[in-house]
Amino acid sequence: MWNQIYDPLGSPALSTLAAAIPVVTLLVLIASGKVKAHIAAIVAVVLTNLITIFVFTMPANMSLRATMLGVITGFFPIGWIVLNVIFLYQVTVSTGRFELLKRAIGGVTEDRRLQLLLVAFSFGAFFEGASGFGTPVAITGAVLIGLGFSPLAASGLSLIANTAPVAYGALGTPIQGLASVTGLDPYILGAMVGRQLPVFSLIVPFWVIWAFAGWKGMKDVWPAILVTAVSFAVPQFLISNYINPWIVDIGASLISMGALILFLKVWQPRQLWLSPALRGRDESASTMAAQKPLDRTPLTQSELWGALLPWIIVCIIMLIWGNGAFKTWANGIFSWNYPVPELDKLINKVPPVAAKPTPEGAVFSFTYLTFTGTGMLIAAIISGFLMGVGPGRLIAEYGRTIRLCAISLITISAMLAIGTLTRLSGVDATLGLAFAATGVLYPFFGTLLGWLGVALTGSDTASNVLFGNLQKITSEQLGLSPVLMAAANSSGGVMGKMIDAQSIVVASTATNWYGHESSILRYVFLHSIVLACLVGLFVTLQAYVYPFTAMVLK
Repeated sequence: MWNQIYDPLGSPALSTLAAAIPVVTLLVLIASGKVKAHIAAIVAVVLTNLITIFVFTMPANMSLRATMLGVITGFFPIGWIVLNVIFLYQVTVSTGRFELLKRAIGGVTEDRRLQLLLVAFSFGAFFEGASGFGTPVAITGAVLIGLGFSPLAASGLSLIANTAPVAYGALGTPIQGLASVTGLDPYILGAMVGRQLPVFSLIVPFWVIWAFAGWKGMKDVWPAILVTAVSFAVPQFLISNYINPWIVDIGASLISMGALILFLKVWQPRQLWLSPALRGRDESASTMAAQKPLDRTPLTQSELWGALLPWIIVCIIMLIWGNGAFKTWANGIFSWNYPVPELDKLINKVPPVAAKPTPEGAVFSFTYLTFTGTGMLIAAIISGFLMGVGPGRLIAEYGRTIRLCAISLITISAMLAIGTLTRLSGVDATLGLAFAATGVLYPFFGTLLGWLGVALTGSDTASNVLFGNLQKITSEQLGLSPVLMAAANSSGGVMGKMIDAQSIVVASTATNWYGHESSILRYVFLHSIVLACLVGLFVTLQAYVYPFTAMVLK
């Protein structure tokens, strides 16, 4: 049994600096643009092992086993989702159905700003609620690039838009994870998050359009943005506070999509915005092929349903795959849990990170039938058959997709290796304790702790599991509401989703813009920091100025 050590150098400041070396190195290498993302990730994996073994005194055997667990977890389930989303997209392109989808969306609106609202925000929120774990960015990035957006616009704006729904993703998985480590009621936690995120659900749609088209471009379509934002934020608040935290994103996204489509039947901007590139400098615009004029011939009913068919099938499959009853049934048919020898339950998380010594699990759960990526693969196969694609052609297309995604899959696995190793070694907790030492400013910095957790692990669920109990313990010591700060971990975490290396690689893969992860990171980084700070300020107001907003009745 090995106990995690949070101050190995005998100085909190020096230990924190040592703990920060792996993630800072990774981000600097990616942002420099001089090192490919997969090389940067491999370098960071090696460096993380050196830090955990020689500074944090983790046994080398445990460090290497944790790394391998992360590598495998990176492919199953995360890489598996990306691979099969791109496969579905490739099949729709090869059959011509994606051209029909472009015409269908163009029939709703040709304005790029409004397409962003419909696809990146509302449609993406549905997939976040249904499956999460990289699915929304993969799908919306692929759809936007297919609609003709520049690679940087498609990837960067998909990342920014996929923030407000994240805390309720995959049918409330982050809330359930938070409840499991804090012992707090998931309904109360979900309701508290629902007192925080709706404010940012009002802001994010405006933010996305401003980032794309500038102030004037945003101002000219403010009615449509307002409809999108309000029709998402209000249901998000009501469902989370008065129904349950599991169906928040599903309900809010469907209402938002429906409200926007109906509104656009009676309102359109006076001047269409047809530019596919970001305002100002967009280095990816020069890589785009010349755009063919959009075919404005109205779709027949048959063509419309043909265009929507693959995505309707995906929506149905994802709802089934996210259902708890289905998971229980399918896992009863096939489920393989592999406790990693000489690692599982042989590492203790200790105070002050945990109330008492708590063994860390290290189990690879190969629940193949219930992986989101498996559902996506089944949806792609069903869609292919219904579109008249034979088995041989599907296999050939899948082979092309594997070649297309190979480097990205290596990168994603390396990213997860870093996240798994820093969690099991206590490196993440050392960084978290630095935030917890901020005293009266803790509501602000505790929120940023959630942001850091997602930036490190790539998952709001993982961040909640990692730091949820620390938030509870610290807030009780400072006389703050543990429900408020536990929820703030999840709400702040959503803004870290756009800069975690895993999501950036998913975005670059979905938009076929390999090797430009540095450009995407540089573009979204400031947006992430500013939005996370705004969440932190809002939580601080809840803690000290407007405490009634932090009161949640069971």
